[in-house]
Formats: sequence, C-alpha cells, structure tokens
Amino acid sequence: MQLPRDELIGAYRRMATIRAFEERLHEEIKTGEIVGFTHLYCGQEAAAVGVCDHLTDEDMIVSTHRGHGHCIAKGCDVKAMMKEIYGRRDGLCKGRGGSMHIADLSVGMLGANGIVGAGAPQAVGAAIAARLDGKGRVGLAFSGDGACNQGTTFEAMNLAVVVKAPAVFVFENNHYSEHTGDSYAVGTSNDIASRAEAFGMRAWRADGCDYFDTYEAMRELLDYVRAGNGPAAIELDTERFYGHFEGDPQRYRGPGEVDRLRETRDCLKAFRARVGEAKLLDPADLDRVDAEVAQLIEEAVTEARAAPPPDPADVAQDVYVDY
Repeated sequence: MQLPRDELIGAYRRMATIRAFEERLHEEIKTGEIVGFTHLYCGQEAAAVGVCDHLTDEDMIVSTHRGHGHCIAKGCDVKAMMKEIYGRRDGLCKGRGGSMHIADLSVGMLGANGIVGAGAPQAVGAAIAARLDGKGRVGLAFSGDGACNQGTTFEAMNLAVVVKAPAVFVFENNHYSEHTGDSYAVGTSNDIASRAEAFGMRAWRADGCDYFDTYEAMRELLDYVRAGNGPAAIELDTERFYGHFEGDPQRYRGPGEVDRLRETRDCLKAFRARVGEAKLLDPADLDRVDAEVAQLIEEAVTEARAAPPPDPADVAQDVYVDY
C-alpha cells in the first residue's frame, strides 16, 4: 500500500520527534535536573508509529515503563510531556507522574506503567468497554519480551478470548528484558506470537524496525479486530539502542553491538532509504522535518526548565476521586 505524501511526512515527523525527544533526554538527564528513573525508546520508533497511525483518539492504549514513544505516537503534547518529566506543574499529569506515568485521556493514552505486564489487564478492560458501546473502538496494550512472561499478561489474553473483547496485544521484542536476553528468558524459541496463538487468538508478526511492514500488518490486524472477531496480537521484532534505564552500563551486550544496530537496524535510516529509492519524498523534505523537530524539542526543554513546580498546597489533589 502506497501512502499519500502528507501521510509519509507525518509518519516520519512522529518517528523523528520520538528520536529527538529521547536523544535530548539522554543529555538532559546528565544535568541532574530530571529525577527518577527514565527508560528511553530510541530504536523502536517505527513500532509505536506504525501501530498508532491506525488509531483514533477514541481507541485506548496502555503503555509500559518505556512509554515516551507511545505517548508521542498517540498524540500527546510534546511540550507538556517534557514538563511532566521535569516535574513541572503544567505537565500532562501536573508534574506528579514523571517519566513512567504519563497519561492523557483526551487522546486515548491511559498511561505508561512502571510495573511489567500491568498494562494488559487494563487494555482488556478498555476493550470490554469498547465492545459494550459498539462504536468499533479497541483497547491496546504495548508490552515487551519481559511482559510476555508475566501471569497478568496470560490472564489478560485468556479473558480477552473468553469474552471476545476487541483487545490488541502488541509485543515489542527488543531482545532484552531489562538486562536478560530473550534467548535465555523466553522459552518458546524467541517466538512470543505463538504464546498468544495458544490462547486461541490470531497473531501477526512484523519487522518493528520497518515502518511499512509494521503499518501493513497492523492494518490487517485492526480490520480483523474491528470486524468483531475478538482479540489479536502482534510481535514486532525491534531493537533498543540504549540501556534498560538511563545509567545502565549495559555489560550484558556484546562489543560493538549497539553501533552495529544503529547502522543496520535504524528505522529512521530505513524509512529515508525506502522513500528515497521509490522517489516518494525528497531528502530535503525530511531534512526540513528534522530541523522543525529539533526546534520543537529545544523549545520544549527551555519551557520545561522555566516552568513552575507543583504547589505543595495541592499535594492532596487528585489522590481520591470525588463523586
């Protein structure tokens, strides 16, 4: 499927924004101004964008501890995200969530999550609600190769099949669960999709470093789910360019491994090559996007640094729901 020019530029802009956002955070964290754990998404941009480009604000997603890319791909405001990570009052969650708990219900982002495997049950709940209202919405959980070993994920997949919920399980296999390789920790010969199939749902597989392969597989999957066929899963083979968390020495990775992956498995380089060879976009168009994105990220950091912190008098707000 050949996408229109404006959609191709939009997809590249979203991927480039995620990359620039994360690369800048990698530098800003060294200043000590950002507190708490931060897990960067660099390398997996095509997965988030290829999935979310099919979703509307009415479709609900649940993210992981490595959630910045999902937030941006789903439409969260980049400047408000940066303020949130800096712990500022004008952040998406008023500076209370930080990196691992960004949420924006207005665009269908139910939240990042610091607990591995915790998103799948929430996504099934959203999917059951979507089935009840009959508007064709879906509930989608992003998970990694670590979450595929969690009982919460198994229970969620089983329940989704039993109640035929329009739930989508996206497994981004970046080959490391924190510091442990999938060849050791995943018993099904590194094949996560087969686990979903064992629960009775259809599963797709795609190259998560290839925007077009991910986009096409998700188009088929979502057509299937929205047609009332129950849940489905997809395994995206992707790569993680940074450590599990910022500061991770990555001694578990081989010499030169990350440099090799940045050269051979970079989804932005692959996108540029694909659209260039097919003469779908001019390199100058993408260079302009890169410059605009760089300016956006610079403004986001500047505004976040200058923004006020939360007021201590508001500490009890948003703790309990008022009925």
